[in-house]
Amino acid sequence: MEMEHVRSRFIKHFNGETGSVYASPGRINLIGEHTDYNGGFVFPGAVDKGMIAEIKLNGTDKVRAYSIDLKDYVEFGLNEEDAPHASWAKYIFGVCREIIKRGYKIGGFDTAFAGDVPLGAGMSSSAALESTFAFALNDMFNLGIDKFELARIGQSTEHNYCGVMCGIMDQFASVFGKEGSLMRLDCRSMEYEYFPFHPKGYRLVLIDSVVKHVLVDSPYNKRRQSCERAVAAIQKNHPHVEFLRDATMDMLNEVKAEISAEDYMRAEYVIGEVQRVLNVCDALEKDDYETVGKNMYETHAGMSKLYEVSCEELDFLNDIAKECGVTGSRIMGGGFGGCTINLVKDEIYDKFIETALAKYKEKYGKTAKVYAVKISDGSRRLA
Repeated sequence: MEMEHVRSRFIKHFNGETGSVYASPGRINLIGEHTDYNGGFVFPGAVDKGMIAEIKLNGTDKVRAYSIDLKDYVEFGLNEEDAPHASWAKYIFGVCREIIKRGYKIGGFDTAFAGDVPLGAGMSSSAALESTFAFALNDMFNLGIDKFELARIGQSTEHNYCGVMCGIMDQFASVFGKEGSLMRLDCRSMEYEYFPFHPKGYRLVLIDSVVKHVLVDSPYNKRRQSCERAVAAIQKNHPHVEFLRDATMDMLNEVKAEISAEDYMRAEYVIGEVQRVLNVCDALEKDDYETVGKNMYETHAGMSKLYEVSCEELDFLNDIAKECGVTGSRIMGGGFGGCTINLVKDEIYDKFIETALAKYKEKYGKTAKVYAVKISDGSRRLA
């Protein structure tokens, strides 16, 4: 995404003036899916695709925002009753409100923004948007908010203004990203650690199924409730278990008869996934990318069969990866569409991409998209 492009649109829409330019990235998550709201670990990295916004304070109490990609313009005030109708504008409004609710003073501003995070690919374009504005407003108004709180502001925006009860991972990765490093975040203690990620001889690539299965009543929230019911059952025998992250398969098996088969399967997946993140961390310390890959395949199997958040198209892409000898492949993101993330040896990369695209087109009549990924820096000011 070019800064010049954003600047030219800003000048056009806001009387030829310029402001400050900020950027935040989307993210990948190597492993650790649906573990964040279960108090477990996640293992994200920021990517070289994201959101860029030009922002200029306008001395009023109104925000005037232009979405370059959607060619849509919205104005709104900063009070609760001023909430805009456009769903994209709710992200910016929510960030403003969450900052104000925390007792900080901000004023109105003009902004134009654009992004090259593919929408619906599970790379978290919404977190990139929230992080850009949280980081920018903190900087422009000299609020002194620390980075964790900026991530929480983005998360609260999702909860309170966009109706998604997400964990903290996406916003955390966007704010804290670091080039050449993945981050292991403990979603309970909020402790985090950077792990070097320089897979020599391998590349990371996303293959976007270009399907998004829209499901009635949020399947995300239903999965979360399943996990909470499993925890409640386990707590009767083991009061210290606060999240599934604290539970073992033995503990889960003790309550198998007391919970539904569905809740059991969901919990089984999460308990396994918490362990896989730790396996991958150990493997990365030894540059053992074969073990990383093996755990990725296991995650896909769990998400498909136990957590049931995959779909036919993603399972098909995962099977092709296996057939082509790809080191690791799994569905990435919340599920029901989006991408697979693949760890591919350099020497089979071109052949794998060619085969996956051809077979996918033949089977589904759709052209999958390919996004090569580079691990990059988090929220920052560009100009």
